[in-house]
Amino acid sequence: MIDLLKVACSYRVPVEMMRWPLLAQEVNAERIVILGWGRAILLQFAHPLVAAGVAEHSRFAANPGLALDRLHGTVSAMLAFTFGPQEAAVEAAWRIARVHDRVHGVLPQPVGPYPAGTPYSAHDPALLTWVHATVVDSTLLAYERFVRPLTPAERDRYCAESRGMEGWLGLEPGTLPGSWGELQDYLERMRRSGQIVVGETARRLARQLLWPALPVWLRPAARLWRLASIGLLPDELRAAYRFDWRRRDQLALVVISRSIRATLPWWPPALRFWPAARAGRQDWPEPQLSQAVEDRR
Repeated sequence: MIDLLKVACSYRVPVEMMRWPLLAQEVNAERIVILGWGRAILLQFAHPLVAAGVAEHSRFAANPGLALDRLHGTVSAMLAFTFGPQEAAVEAAWRIARVHDRVHGVLPQPVGPYPAGTPYSAHDPALLTWVHATVVDSTLLAYERFVRPLTPAERDRYCAESRGMEGWLGLEPGTLPGSWGELQDYLERMRRSGQIVVGETARRLARQLLWPALPVWLRPAARLWRLASIGLLPDELRAAYRFDWRRRDQLALVVISRSIRATLPWWPPALRFWPAARAGRQDWPEPQLSQAVEDRR
């Protein structure tokens, strides 16, 4: 038994073997960070116009069993933008633009400050900013919870690098938060503005997200996804969603988080990192939405 433990401990992945030129690549390379994405999606649903767009236009809303397909598509896009190659990033941007072309309509019923009939569009810069901010904030939260702490300078760097999404999304330069301070100021302004309201549509979508119809062999992973998604939410939003969150759930999340963080350096690279990250891309795809993506429409 002692010999087996020595072998396991000797398998630690040397830090110098897994280096990327950008912090965004280092962070996004970690599979475990996906545990923060459920939180991001729940934050997005808390914007009534985003929730309406998903409910009215997403196949996920009609068939919760497609949640895995939706997640796979999101992961693929993230990897394309982060690690390239350029052609894959352009393809991902084109697919996103095509999906967004179809997502528009009006709010069917009043929610918070939004009266019935309020128009929405997935191309709205305000909604794109909210979605982007929730992803960046949740990604960094998950990375620090499950991988390692980041310095203030590293948080700023990740936000600045992620701002490169402006080009892919067709946003004007300076639209997205470019530093950790700008990101937190933006999230606080949104919270205070009254625009973030958990309505019945958001609660229904949350149930479909967190309790999807899955094969038996995937249910343990779904329980971990659910625990992280709910547990990492701000307290007020967790209450607004009416999630049943108890002290034992909080303790379970703490124990699991510490266990993952302590053992992660010994995970095999094939388990720990996405394949695109292990390929060791050394460049960063340049946003070309205005030309390459538009050419494909």
